[in-house]
Amino acid sequence: MSATSDFYLAQAEKCETEATESALTQVRDRNLRAAQAWRTMAERLVQTEATRARQVEAAAAKAQAVADAA
Repeated sequence: MSATSDFYLAQAEKCETEATESALTQVRDRNLRAAQAWRTMAERLVQTEATRARQVEAAAAKAQAVADAA
């Protein structure tokens, strides 16, 4: 299964919902920590995808420059 930022954000929302519905402090705290972890993973994945896209664009531009020079 390929992880997506949408999946991570959905998990974060699920944890936040469970946290608000919980009467137990420990369970609420655990779910809030889990929600933050899911959001962090989503942010990192978005950053990684953006970096990867910039690298692909740079490689394509370099290849085009080499092709134009030839």
